[in-house]
Amino acid sequence: MHSELNMDILFSHYPELKPLKEDLQNALNLFKDTYKNGGKVLVCGNGGSCADCEHIVGELMKGFLSTRPISEKEKSKFTELFDDADYFNNNLQGALPAISLPSQCGILSAFNNDVDPDLVYAQLAYGYGNENDLVIGLSTSGNSKNVINAFKAAKAKNMKTLGFCGKNQCKMDEICNVVLHAPHTDTYRIQEYHLPMYHWLCAEIEKVFFK
Repeated sequence: MHSELNMDILFSHYPELKPLKEDLQNALNLFKDTYKNGGKVLVCGNGGSCADCEHIVGELMKGFLSTRPISEKEKSKFTELFDDADYFNNNLQGALPAISLPSQCGILSAFNNDVDPDLVYAQLAYGYGNENDLVIGLSTSGNSKNVINAFKAAKAKNMKTLGFCGKNQCKMDEICNVVLHAPHTDTYRIQEYHLPMYHWLCAEIEKVFFK
């Protein structure tokens, strides 16, 4: 794959996102700091934003716009250990560690039932998260309780936080390191803007770690 998605292309397709240039760059810096320090990304959201969580993780954990062959050192280890090493060496891809918190259905349903639904993402962020990690929350209102509580748990553990929301000011602005305000107030339009923004971020961070 040799596709390209730089900022000029992003803005040519979505000129309404141009005012977010600095915020997008700051969001990318959060990704860079996270992965350069051995951290991972934890993503949470509800409804359509839940689906976006899975989408983001899918772009980070395998090749997105480029192939990601594993290193020669890793290939030699497979060769040393297994007769079918070529199968792994030719097909495994480099990954940027990321977890979609809504996909954790067992603990999700248990905590919702036994404790408090508003704290379910906070519990997962607290349990999975470390100081070098990044918590991403998507909420079209920017005020979803379970997402905001995840950010609070992240802040208490010195994790970085990135919010995706709509045009209006919201609770994310009070707690997140960076907030990406989609330039609309209708839920479905906000979600339509979230996708190109996180696609750009995934493409750019891939270029940093997989030349």
